[in-house]
Amino acid sequence: MTREVFITGIGIVSNLGEGIEAHLAAIDASRPATVEAERFKPHLVHPMVPLEWERQIPKKSDQRQMEVWQKLGVYAAGLALDDAGIKEDKALLGKLHLVCAAGGGERDYQVDGQVLTGLPEAADPGAFLNERLMSDLRPTLFLAQLSNLLAGNISIVHGVTGATRTFMGEEQAGVDALRIAKARIAANQGDIFLVGGSYNAERPDVLLVYEMAGLLWKGHFASVWERGEKGGFIPGSGAAFLVLEARDHAEARGATAIARLAHVGADQARRVPGAAGEALDGLFERAGGFDAASGLVVSGATGVAGITAEEKAVLDRRTDGTRRIATGDLFGNMLEPQFPAGVALAAALVRRGDARQAAVTSIGHARGEGLALIERI
Repeated sequence: MTREVFITGIGIVSNLGEGIEAHLAAIDASRPATVEAERFKPHLVHPMVPLEWERQIPKKSDQRQMEVWQKLGVYAAGLALDDAGIKEDKALLGKLHLVCAAGGGERDYQVDGQVLTGLPEAADPGAFLNERLMSDLRPTLFLAQLSNLLAGNISIVHGVTGATRTFMGEEQAGVDALRIAKARIAANQGDIFLVGGSYNAERPDVLLVYEMAGLLWKGHFASVWERGEKGGFIPGSGAAFLVLEARDHAEARGATAIARLAHVGADQARRVPGAAGEALDGLFERAGGFDAASGLVVSGATGVAGITAEEKAVLDRRTDGTRRIATGDLFGNMLEPQFPAGVALAAALVRRGDARQAAVTSIGHARGEGLALIERI
């Protein structure tokens, strides 16, 4: 488990724009995040910027059979392959491993509306629900929702034909996708991986789910650190993919490395008051070696009450005075790709010379904790 792991390609899209340079420019300019406040009122959403899909998905037939979240992922994956200089290398694409973090796809709103309308009046709600789902959902619709289709479409469009894995589980899926890919490279179980995920937040069904759980921030935009006891997150549309590569493999093909992925740790504490903070504190302890004086923090804090304050307390104690960037203030919470997007920003900032080292945190809105350390090469 000793091979060094380099980040050699970044692909990212969000409400801040396309590509890492657009995101760095937004950070440098302290540009306010784009927020859609009317379309899903009273909920806020960070909408995706318009993209020319043909730039990364040339065939219209491929575009037509993908939902928006899949197109976002395929697009960002193509940007990462371009950045790593392997987009046209068929031999390398043939051995490129693919690890995706993905949700369950988009829903049939008409069917959902019929179910929600009839459920309160049903004599037997459980039987009514089963009957409606079995008779109203088309088999083809269900298949179109499979999370594995993100990996499948990346393979089809970009010619990636190595082994693939898909992780589900919201923010923690992105943490574990990176953790597993890094561990496999370090253990000599692969030389090069494409890792990331995508999310379309502009969907009434997902807003309904999170609103029912009381997790969404409503009202005027506020920083994740300033949402107080009410708390809540603002969903954001986007995608992020990284090319991870063993140092010896990258050097052998003459790749220009962006940064070193030195560590990825994960935990899943039972969520009682104080547990998320204790988990993050333990992740810092096990990671070791973070120099707050010469580093920066890229936080994936959601703004959800309780856990955000716990993360802030840990960061205040362990990284007092260190520059801190909250991805939730930049592009909201993208769920599955949130952690890969944070790692992408951290790697770009480290490469640019903003810091020698960066810590990337993730405390999922409901479960899961993660920490990555990124180092300058």
